[in-house]
Amino acid sequence: PSDMVALERAGVFSGRYHVLQGVLSPMNGVGPDSLRMAELFARVKSGEAREVLVAVSATMEGEATASYIRDRLKGADVRVSRLATGIPVGADLKYMDSLTLKRAIDHRTDVESE
Repeated sequence: PSDMVALERAGVFSGRYHVLQGVLSPMNGVGPDSLRMAELFARVKSGEAREVLVAVSATMEGEATASYIRDRLKGADVRVSRLATGIPVGADLKYMDSLTLKRAIDHRTDVESE
């Protein structure tokens, strides 16, 4: 819910939210049944959603959660997307960890001309 508040405060998202109440973490006993996954899949199946924007942290658990959702929605008539990851605006490269740098390189975009 606090992540949803941050998105609302930024005013950059105009869709509906579905809060999972956490991420998958088998080591901590958190599986799909511990989260609000069934409700998410039901909303998609009902045709209520055209896109599922997975907004989870770039952690091992976040990656597992995003992959699980993607795999479960494969074949559904819905776009599954993910928040971009990489170097934050104003950050200095010398302070970035290798995973952040890798993601920034992997998801780089073309420089657009005006």
